[in-house]
Amino acid sequence: QVQLVESGGGLVQAGGSLRLSCAASGRTNSVYAMGWFRQAPGKEREFVAAIRWSRDNTYYADSVKGRVTISRDNAKNTVYLQINSLKPEDTAVYYCAAADTRRWSGNYVPRNRYEYDYWGQGTQVTVSS
Repeated sequence: QVQLVESGGGLVQAGGSLRLSCAASGRTNSVYAMGWFRQAPGKEREFVAAIRWSRDNTYYADSVKGRVTISRDNAKNTVYLQINSLKPEDTAVYYCAAADTRRWSGNYVPRNRYEYDYWGQGTQVTVSS
């Protein structure tokens, strides 16, 4: 099992920036990739960005490309999501997720919610106009 704890959410004005963190614990040696998703009220959970745990492969949703950067610190077992130029439509609960190595190999970066096995509890991001 892998446990994930997100932090860094909050209330920010449009145009501002936030850095979300996701700390992983437990069987982190079984992590293939880490991803960030978000879910706004009344909407489905959508993919934001993902990164391979042991390589530099990343993948971003078109809707955030250019404003978002995902990174990781393996020594701290932590993944980060830097969001710049925040917009009111970025308001959502942001979830961190981990994909297990038992399901994946090669260079693929999982980008679908059903490709992830472990989830954090989420952190609220609210962007005011």
